Amino acid sequence: MVPEYVRGVVNLRGNVVPVIDLPVRFGWKASPVNKRTCIVIVEISASDDDSTSIEMGIVIDRVDEVIDIPTEDIGGAPSFGAKVRTDFISGMGKVNDQFVVLLNSDKVLSVAELSKLEQTAGAV
Repeated sequence: MVPEYVRGVVNLRGNVVPVIDLPVRFGWKASPVNKRTCIVIVEISASDDDSTSIEMGIVIDRVDEVIDIPTEDIGGAPSFGAKVRTDFISGMGKVNDQFVVLLNSDKVLSVAELSKLEQTAGAV
């Protein structure tokens, strides 16, 4: 009885961590699993005052590299029109003369949904 975008849970250093299929969360098809598929662990604020957080796994297609983007190379989120939820985007980063979309991980799931996930993980 969890949302369809919850793929399951993983054991991370003795903690049960829910795993989310991000494309399904956005209303797309489920991610196909192949040899490059990864689970990235992120820490999400579970309250508005950032006093508590939970770890969550996100299923992604692949990881090419992990980089730090200097603050001066990050711009605001552009307006994509009415059909795109820009609250999921924290900004646009510039890397090697290309733009990358920066996901706002705290907004991808609402506080209410995070609470459901935390209760689900605790019940497993």
